[in-house]
Order: sequence, then structure tokens, then C-alpha cells
Amino acid sequence: MEKLFKLKENGTTVSTELMAGVTTFFAMSYILFVNPSILSSAGMPFQAVFLATIIASVIGTLVMGLFANVPYAQAPGMGLNAFFTYTVVAGLGYSWQEALAMVFICGLINILITVTKIRKMIIRAIPESMQQAIGGGIGIFVAYVGLKNAGLLAFSATGADVTSSIVTDNQIQSVAMGSGVVPALANFNNAPVLLAVLGLFITIILVIKKVRGAILIGIILTTLLGIPMGVVQFSSIDWQANSLSSSIGALGTTFGAAFGAEGLGSLFSDSSKLPQVLMTILAFSLSDTFDTIGTFIGTGRRTGIFSKEDEMAIENANTLGFKTKMDKALFADAIATSIGAIFGTSNTTTYVESAAGIGAGGRTGLTSVFVAILFALSSLLSPVIAVVPAQATSSALIIVGVMMLASFADINWLDLEEAIPAFFASIFMGLCYSISYGIAAGFITYTLIKVINSKSKEISPVLWVVDALFIANFAILALL
Repeated sequence: MEKLFKLKENGTTVSTELMAGVTTFFAMSYILFVNPSILSSAGMPFQAVFLATIIASVIGTLVMGLFANVPYAQAPGMGLNAFFTYTVVAGLGYSWQEALAMVFICGLINILITVTKIRKMIIRAIPESMQQAIGGGIGIFVAYVGLKNAGLLAFSATGADVTSSIVTDNQIQSVAMGSGVVPALANFNNAPVLLAVLGLFITIILVIKKVRGAILIGIILTTLLGIPMGVVQFSSIDWQANSLSSSIGALGTTFGAAFGAEGLGSLFSDSSKLPQVLMTILAFSLSDTFDTIGTFIGTGRRTGIFSKEDEMAIENANTLGFKTKMDKALFADAIATSIGAIFGTSNTTTYVESAAGIGAGGRTGLTSVFVAILFALSSLLSPVIAVVPAQATSSALIIVGVMMLASFADINWLDLEEAIPAFFASIFMGLCYSISYGIAAGFITYTLIKVINSKSKEISPVLWVVDALFIANFAILALL
């Protein structure tokens, strides 16, 4: 144990690492409830996603602990799962199998940029203000999804605002509306909305009071409140269909689906969609990369988990191999994304909630090993997951979104040259319901402002290429 994790060298003990692991697990275990809820909206089997979430989390976290020897845990990322469902599948019209194929490719790209100097090129190409805007914009996106799922928003429009609609078997499947659609606060006249409000207040109180596992406890308490309110009905739950054995059977539907005829087999079949496919994969990759790097630097700098040499490796590493803890940790994160896609879940990423375990004294990979063990044991909770209503998980989305807004603090809003691209990047993510469109708006606006101010030399060739691909994608969509 000592030889593998170097506990004495890092000033920790097995008991401290165990407590840190338990703390981290309860801080992030809400993903077991939220991820299946989100990805099932894309048409994926709920129980299969539940089990895929656990498998991806266990494998990714074990690699982080045993290979990189750092106290970080991994699981399917918030924001990226919403992007998967609401933008890639619902918005752009790809199948969930094709979306999984994109995630798998994203993982391969992240592995490539981790072990070569490409990582340095990308990090240097994206201005720090844009990196922060992407993180904060994802927070807006996630919180907005939570508000919608909770039923707290109502939308109204007149018939004249309808621009197109899709009707199948005499039933309206989707409607495209003009700019006359107006969002408003929903009426508090039904049990589901009232439960969502109560759940949100409960979660806020727990988070403000810094209760360990606040988000998970909030989900549980909201679910229990839903029983007397009539929102949660045990009689409607098929316990056999939601058992662990049933989940294992359902996993066969998603396992390897990324490589089938409906996944990679069809993803590149339409050449006109190639720019859009590439941009979507890029959006997955950028969001995952910057989210992970931000988590490592933000939590590792204060505690000494990562040294200055580790932090410099982000920009300066330009050779093959893993010379620092940071190199190994980034590689573990990239590997986890591809593994998760194979089993059937969106991007697996390093969780900022790992900071809870680090705050409890976790300093080595042993913390991660304990987290992985707890995730594996949670597979026994399969029947319980089906009971949790959307009103309970929506609170988690809103609070996590709020936490992610902290990235905005590092943007100089008084400098319009920096503020305008950051604004467009973050706001477009939420209002357009798309992380990729937000990144496109931010990058293109940033380039335009630099050109206007005669600062074209400050724009990286990488950014020029990305802008060109985004513009090509918009042009193709306009012509279709």
C-alpha cells in the first residue's frame, strides 16, 4: 500500500484516504440519478445508462487512482450529458448511437492531444477568457436544463410564430417557432411544480449549510416528499424491469452501439454533415478538456497535489510519454471518455466535487480507489433509481449550474474586447440550447474583434481553422 500510493510522502493515512473517498462519493453520487434521467431522454434504455454510468465511473476512477496516483474521481460529466441529449440528439437530429460514436472519437482525440504537443497548441490557441466563458456558459446551459425539467418555465406563442412543424400519424412531433416565443414563470398550481420548488429550496439550504453530500440528500428528500404529494407512485414502478439483472440485460443494447451500423457506420455517411460532425466532436473535446484542466489546477494548486512542474506541463509538454502527475491524470481522464462511450454513456470527466474529498484530507490515488469501490457497490441500488422523479434531479442540475458560474469571476468584464466574446459564448450556450453554438459564437466574435482592432497576429492559426469550420457548418445548414 505504502509503495503503491506513497502515503507517508504525501502526509496521509489509509483512514484519512478512506474518509476522503467516502466524502467524494457522496458529493458526486447524484450523477447515478441524474445521468440516466438525461440520457434516457435521448432514447437510451434508462437502466442500461445507469449501469454504464457506474462502469465508466469505476474504470475511470481506478485508472486515475492507480496510474496517476491523485485523489480525483470520474463520472459522466454534467453539461456534456445535456449537450449529448438536448443538442446533438434532439437538436441536430443524430441518433444516440451516432452521438456515442462522437464521444468515443472525442476520447481518442483527447488521448492524442494528451500524449503529443497538440495539447499545447490548442491550450495556447484558446484565450483564457474564452476558456472561462466556456466553463461558465456550460453552467448556464445546465441550470437552464434543470429549470425546464422542473417545469418551472412556461412558453407561449401565437399561431403566427409557427414557422414549420413535423406531423407523424396525425400527431405533432415537433414545432419550429419564430422569435415571438416568450418564456415565463410557470403557475404553481400543480403538485409536480410545487415539488420541484420545495426540492430546490431543500437543496439550496443543504448546500449553503455545507452539508456533506448535500445534492444527493436533496434528491432523496425531494423523492420522499413526492410520495405524499402523489408525484412518486410506487405502484407504477416495475421492480423486475428495474432490477440489477435487468440492467445487465439492457446494457447489451448500449454496449458497443457506438461501433454499429447506426453509430460509426452512419455517422460519416452524409458528406454534407461532415463539418457539423467535426464541430460537434470538437465541442465535446474542448468542453471536456477545459473542464478537466480547470478542475486539476483549481483544486490541486492549493493542496500541493500538483506541483508547478505539473501545471507547466499543460503548456510545455511536447513529447510522447508521461513525465508528470498532470500528464498521467489527463491521460486517465481521456481514457475514461472512450471507455464510457463503449459501454453507453456520454463523456466521462474529472469531477470538481473531488475537491470535497481533497478538503477531507485526500492526497493520493487511494482516495480514488475507495470512490471506485463505492460506485461498484451502488449497482445494487438499481431498482431505487427508477423511483426518483425529474423534479428531484432538476434541483441537482440547477445547483451544479450555479457552481459552474464561478468561472465568470476570472473574466475582465470591464474590457469589452474580452467581455463581448465571453458574453456571446456563454449566453448562446443557454439560449440556443447548444454548447457548440456557444463556442462558435464566442470564437467568431473574438476573431472579428481582433481583426477590427488590427490585432490579427494575436489570433492562432488553430483558431482560424476552427472559425472556418464553424462558418462552413452554418453555411451548409442555411442551404439545406
